[in-house]
Amino acid sequence: MIVGVPKEIKTREYRVGMVPAGARALTAAGHTVLIETNAGVGSGIPDSEYQRVGAQIVKSADEVWSRAEMIVKVKEPIAPEYERIQNGQIIYTYFHLAGVDPELTRTLVKKKAAAVAYETLQTDDGGLPLLKPMSEVAGKMAIQVGATCLEKAHGGKGILLSGVPGVRRGRVAVIGGGVVGTCAAKVAVGMGAEVTLLDVNLDRLTYLDDVFLGRVATLNSDSETIARAVREADLVIGAVLIPGGKAPKLVPEALLKEMEPGSVVVDVAVDQGGCIETCRPTTHDNPTYTVHGVVHYCVANMPGAVPQTSTYALTNTTRPYARKIAEMGLVEAIKSDRALARALNTYDGKVTYEAVAKDLGYDYVPIHDALGGKSAR
Repeated sequence: MIVGVPKEIKTREYRVGMVPAGARALTAAGHTVLIETNAGVGSGIPDSEYQRVGAQIVKSADEVWSRAEMIVKVKEPIAPEYERIQNGQIIYTYFHLAGVDPELTRTLVKKKAAAVAYETLQTDDGGLPLLKPMSEVAGKMAIQVGATCLEKAHGGKGILLSGVPGVRRGRVAVIGGGVVGTCAAKVAVGMGAEVTLLDVNLDRLTYLDDVFLGRVATLNSDSETIARAVREADLVIGAVLIPGGKAPKLVPEALLKEMEPGSVVVDVAVDQGGCIETCRPTTHDNPTYTVHGVVHYCVANMPGAVPQTSTYALTNTTRPYARKIAEMGLVEAIKSDRALARALNTYDGKVTYEAVAKDLGYDYVPIHDALGGKSAR
């Protein structure tokens, strides 16, 4: 198979979809790997490292897209890339289709592209192995950036999360006890903040109460407890996930009006539409805006700011599946691996992931129906 890795072009996105170890594994198995020139530079990987393991460096994104049977990326294609998508091409990346430009889904359907989405690859036990490493990074970063936004110079109320003797600590409310929320709580506790974590799963709250040894207040998440926690918080972290679907709006605009001026919200769920009603995607160039006196940080590719950590964390998990698709062809790989089958969001002009179809108004076509009678490649 010819596998292409274009340079990411989203604002301040420095990650790359494949590291030299992944390129080596594919070329050693007889596949062709095309790397756009300087695709890895933002992650500290020069072209020479890819050439050393047998990958071909090509000069333009157009060439990568036009030649490759499978594209391996980090972020979803954005508008300048829509025309580059080839008919029937496999694209293996984060998509978050329910929360991004609907035109992307229309393009994928029109061109009968196979969208293999990192965020919906799900194991039988409910795990999301390709989403987890970036959720860990984003969760930990959320407290970092939130603490900075709380500084008066950045529009915040001027609170130090750790406090000092004789002065109260900063209050952090984390909505969602999954990977993002747990990692956010770890960093917030480590910084000395007063942390409240909300989730609807009581078993998960019991586990987190044990893990944090009582240093985090765990609350069952409902509209009343969310309202109370948000009102009292200096920093609110939105960390709610519905795999493949839009995030529920758990913090309404009316509630934001009740927060103290200079409070901060960081909505990590923004790439799925956000769980805070006033959230809209921002970039690393202009990461914040203010609504009702509350500073909003809603960058949709937070881990892109720390690429030498996040690129390797991501590709450690995506590499084996990329190789499986290259070795077996997409259809046979999907038939052999139920986790990979759940990653298929569009195929042959059909939407094959139910939450995406529901949120975007498409007919849902189950994967086994969409794949019927197709050859392996």
